[in-house]
Amino acid sequence: MTGGADVMLTNVTKTYHPPGGVPTEVLLGVDLHVAAGETIAITGPSGSGKTTLLQLIGALDTADGGEVRVNGRELGTLGDAARADFRNREVGFVFQAHHLLPQLTAIENVLVPAWASRRVTEAQHDRALGLLERVGLQDRTGHFPGQLSGGEQQRVAIARALMMSPCLLLADEPTGALDHATAQRLMDLLLALNRDEGATLILVTHSTACAERMSRRVGICNGLLV
Repeated sequence: MTGGADVMLTNVTKTYHPPGGVPTEVLLGVDLHVAAGETIAITGPSGSGKTTLLQLIGALDTADGGEVRVNGRELGTLGDAARADFRNREVGFVFQAHHLLPQLTAIENVLVPAWASRRVTEAQHDRALGLLERVGLQDRTGHFPGQLSGGEQQRVAIARALMMSPCLLLADEPTGALDHATAQRLMDLLLALNRDEGATLILVTHSTACAERMSRRVGICNGLLV
């Protein structure tokens, strides 16, 4: 990896139009710059648009207006194939629900992003092993998710997010389902990986303790950053 992602949002708007429902304005003109390699927490009440913001930055959704740029590239101009390639190669996602595949072992789950290239190389297999060792699961490589604790499952998810050496790591409430001690250990791990791998880390969290450990914290309220 050549370094973290520089993320720039300019006057970004997003409105949801549920079928037969009332449109909901979620983002009303968000401006945000996250420098390459930076760690930043996004906080705010439920329904304030935190997850929507993360989905726009990670090309899981598109903005209605404004620009979302990652390393200078405007994501709104990318076609479906280019967006999928961007998500696979440049972004690592960590969600509150780990989304591990129950029928796969820990190392197979970590290797899932590499399967997009249809053939896993020896170097990729070695990286997967190295990442599991890095997150303290070198003795759990052959275990299935059902044989792991909640904290261990989340560490597998973090290793999977880093498999393709992304320049951008997006974490949406990654500690939300964990007890305080396990959550703090997970934050230790995310910050260490940010330091060692160089990926820009954007964290959405309700936890003040987690937010305070990031280099910068922004809030979102009524569709705007505060």
